[in-house]
Amino acid sequence: ALCPSSFAARFSVRPAPTDVMKTIARLAVLGAVACGSAWADSETEALHAQLAAFEAEFRRFSQHESTLNDRIAALESSQRRLAVAELEAWAIANNTGGIAMNAGSIADLQSASDHTWLILCGAMVMFMQAGFAMVEAGCCRAKNVQNILMKNLVDVCVGTLCWWAIGWTLAYGIGSGENKAFANDGQAFGTSFTEVDKNGNFTPSNTMLAWFFQWAFCSAASTIVSGGVAERVQFPGYLIFTIVMTSWIYPVIVHWTWGYGWLSGGTDYQINPTGFMDFAGSGIVHMTGGVGALIGAAVVGPRSGRFNSDENFDPHSLPLIVLGTFILWFGWYGFNCGSTLGMSSAAKGTMAAQVAMNTTLAAATGGLGVLVLRFAMLRKYDIGGMCNGILAGLVSITAGCGNVEGGSAVLIGLIGAFIYQGSSSLMQKIKIDDPIDAFSVHGACGAWGVLAAALFDWGTGVDYFNGWSGWGCVQNEAGDGCRSGAFGEALGANILEILMVLLWSGGMSAIILVPLRVLRLLRADDDTQEKGMDVVKHSPNKAYSMDQKA
Repeated sequence: ALCPSSFAARFSVRPAPTDVMKTIARLAVLGAVACGSAWADSETEALHAQLAAFEAEFRRFSQHESTLNDRIAALESSQRRLAVAELEAWAIANNTGGIAMNAGSIADLQSASDHTWLILCGAMVMFMQAGFAMVEAGCCRAKNVQNILMKNLVDVCVGTLCWWAIGWTLAYGIGSGENKAFANDGQAFGTSFTEVDKNGNFTPSNTMLAWFFQWAFCSAASTIVSGGVAERVQFPGYLIFTIVMTSWIYPVIVHWTWGYGWLSGGTDYQINPTGFMDFAGSGIVHMTGGVGALIGAAVVGPRSGRFNSDENFDPHSLPLIVLGTFILWFGWYGFNCGSTLGMSSAAKGTMAAQVAMNTTLAAATGGLGVLVLRFAMLRKYDIGGMCNGILAGLVSITAGCGNVEGGSAVLIGLIGAFIYQGSSSLMQKIKIDDPIDAFSVHGACGAWGVLAAALFDWGTGVDYFNGWSGWGCVQNEAGDGCRSGAFGEALGANILEILMVLLWSGGMSAIILVPLRVLRLLRADDDTQEKGMDVVKHSPNKAYSMDQKA
């Protein structure tokens, strides 16, 4: 009777006094309590069901909100990308001229870098003439110092005009024609180096840069010969030979090799697809000059009394020899590092650094090697021999400085020291008078350097070859891998280079020098040699203002 259902049926819902309402509330409470746990449990379950439904709805709402937020973020990101794309399109459309200007500026900067690099290196190679002059003057007797210095100066001046007139033409002078296998024939006397229109407006080229750098090498090759014939050669005969060397003998060898002639790599008129490897000229420059010095020394004959008297032929100034050696060593960095032919990329920069390291290692090893060898032979220290050992190491590494590792450079320099000493001893044994060991340093070690450039190449095994490719291997025809058999091709080409330099430089030198000797235009008479070339041929008649012994 007290349960809510029966209670509600007994009382109708209408306004009642406050005390009545209170009584009814108390009765309702009592009724609810009296109804027991069944009703409470039913209500609790209903509330739990409503709460669970509410929680499920809340979770669905949260998931929907998260999805909605993700969609909003994706939309905002798409809007940002679209805005950036529109901005880039606008920039490209409105800045084409600026982009082209920037590309032109980069190209100008690269060209300026290459010009700066090669002009600097060319000047360093030219400064090597001072080193040659000091070494040769120091190795000679004091009574002939002016004469040997004059020949060094003439080598540079005459060689410059000959290289300008015809030397460059034979070596590199393509002009408007095609490159040839034996020698070229364009751009004589500097023609076609620039273009000019009818109004006098000039369009420059890079030819002047290449001409300058290669001229320095030409002068070096000619100067090497002067040391081999020092103290007994007449100036007119030597002048004729210098003209031929710088305008014919040396340029032709350059064209065969650096000028993309028949010894270079290719499939047209070239010897084989890989070709030779002589990075900076162990064979092209040094062996060419060294072989010329050998033929000159043999044709002109030994200095009067050199092998049949007690006269002292020792060098008159070791300080000059040491000074000259350091100058040459310094200039060699222009000689070898400059042969990268540019400094406009990271690859060329790292290659120049590798070349510098190899050059340094070989020079040091060569010098120490000869110092030890001479001490073993003489039981005394030979500073002059050590200087020539340094030069021998430099010549030996010149061909391979851009394609061998540092350890190989050390070994190349060490073997170069032995080759120099062996050649020097042989020259004295067969009585060929070479006052500064020009052939032993430049000729013998030059040949060894060319051979070493192939043997010690850092390409993988005895099949692949890096060579001119530097950090990478020579590619096959398809360009998708290393060329198989490249090592054998390069080795064959380098051996042929040695033989051809020997035949061409030696043969041409003999053709010029033998007639000069027959015509008495080459060798100074014994009386002049006895008095000294400076006294007889120069004014003032001595190189030093102090009292001296001849």
